[in-house]
Amino acid sequence: MSLTHAFFAILRRDLILALRRRSEIANPLLFFVLVITLFPLGIGARPQLLQAIAPGIIWVSALLAAMLSLDSLFRSDFDDGSLEQILLSPHPVSVLILGKIVAHWLVTGLPLILIAPLLAVFLGMPQPAIGVLLLTLLLGTPVLSLIGAIGVALTVGLRRGGMILSLLVLPLYVPVLIFAGNAVEMAGNGLPVTAQINILIAILLLALVLAPWPTAAALKMSMS
Repeated sequence: MSLTHAFFAILRRDLILALRRRSEIANPLLFFVLVITLFPLGIGARPQLLQAIAPGIIWVSALLAAMLSLDSLFRSDFDDGSLEQILLSPHPVSVLILGKIVAHWLVTGLPLILIAPLLAVFLGMPQPAIGVLLLTLLLGTPVLSLIGAIGVALTVGLRRGGMILSLLVLPLYVPVLIFAGNAVEMAGNGLPVTAQINILIAILLLALVLAPWPTAAALKMSMS
């Protein structure tokens, strides 16, 4: 089997398993929706304030929803021994791990992007900002999966690694949150956002190139 076929075989396998475990798709999405819909109830009838903080609300909710789904990235494979077989594969482990990360993003990140415009309208976000919000989510949510994979790989062998995982990945998520939220806010005010979008593109490319290698190395350490 060629490397390309192995990559798509891993991707297809994880997508099929995710469809069989639909709660892994539903839980982060429901969490994302519930957190955003609760904010207007807590703030009250203050539409201007809600519109001003809408970018931060959506992005923080997306970040927390992504973290909620991280533990499922390698946990089932670790429990049933599939992860060991992946690490013993003759193909580069980093490429196979990238296939798993892509599948994780398709299952958890893409649904957030699809539902985000409705929630943005619900919060009263101006129309120009909604397009920028979708672009930042499209660039930022894969970074959350890529960076989160490193933390999951380091804690997959721990029984209660959820708290440690949060401490590991949250500081690394902060730059994405800052630039993405700022881009949406500036777009709502009619200001250019080219600099923020370029930074997010650079972060995505760096994470895409660099993250699979430490993830593979961390998995090997966790399995040893």
